[in-house]
Amino acid sequence: MRRADRLFQLMLLLQEGKVRTARYLGEKLEVSERTIYRDIGDLVGSGIPIDGEAGVGYLLRDDYRVPPLMFTAAELQALALGALMVRAWSDREMAQVTRSAIRKIESVLPERLRAETSLHQIVVPGFQMTARLSDNLVAIRHAINSHLRLDCTYESLGGEVSARRLRPLILYFWGNKWTLGAWCELREAFRSFRVDLLSNVAVTDMAFEPDDKISAEAYVARQR
Repeated sequence: MRRADRLFQLMLLLQEGKVRTARYLGEKLEVSERTIYRDIGDLVGSGIPIDGEAGVGYLLRDDYRVPPLMFTAAELQALALGALMVRAWSDREMAQVTRSAIRKIESVLPERLRAETSLHQIVVPGFQMTARLSDNLVAIRHAINSHLRLDCTYESLGGEVSARRLRPLILYFWGNKWTLGAWCELREAFRSFRVDLLSNVAVTDMAFEPDDKISAEAYVARQR
């Protein structure tokens, strides 16, 4: 985590309304207590109103709290449910980002909305994602966002194994399976690949530009 991101997360933790010890903050941010003390000192030095002291705990003053967004209780529950579903069914990087998003939502809620939304009472059971599936999803998302070709090995449900070079276009989720929609350069056609059946996934440095014929929109149109 970048230091700037850590300082922002630290401020979110300090505005939860409770005195937080350096040990608690260090465990949450996965850094040492010494790092927490140094970060708090830097925040105070930059004008952030943090009350407390070493050995007792710290708290961000109420008058510095980020104002709550104008969401209704139902809207906040919907956001929280969506975030929890992403955390339960996505890869490790997306799960970490989602935890941060949930923390941000909770940190800015006034007491009335906290009681009404009951974010902690929303439970979304996940599944045991394998390390390979998580790694595949991380690589595929990066390739889609950067418009980079993927090299991989695909094993079909029938047991046929083949090496593929793909232009990754879209990821979609079918209940409990992630699927990659891509242009397959071997077949010269759109193809769908179950992500859990991919191995040796590697993002190449070969870029491509989606166009009218090969794009996420064109892929989706062909599936209808």
